[in-house]
Amino acid sequence: MEQNKSKHIITPQSRELYELLKSGGVNAILEYWDGHKTIDIAIPNAHIFIEVDGSQHFIDPEQIERDFKRAHFSGGDDFDTIHIPNIIIRKYLHEVADAIIKVVTNRTTKTV
Repeated sequence: MEQNKSKHIITPQSRELYELLKSGGVNAILEYWDGHKTIDIAIPNAHIFIEVDGSQHFIDPEQIERDFKRAHFSGGDDFDTIHIPNIIIRKYLHEVADAIIKVVTNRTTKTV
């Protein structure tokens, strides 16, 4: 898969969540390139994208417009995307990780 050529900063919150997910047995990928954009954390076997968002995603009109455009490219990829604010990760890191691990477990152990 072609890798993203632009630089993307890994935030401490993304890294901390990623590390907890990995230690919880989740097959997560940090900084996943989906062909259009870089996803903070991807869990391909559960069809989950995780975006850990700073305050600019909620208060900067230009960033909000960019996010709308990014969301457009996520519509047909069969992945669900959750946007988690940095402040939530800072305050509830372990609770968020535990909840995501449960969702991943549910999705990956379902019988067809």
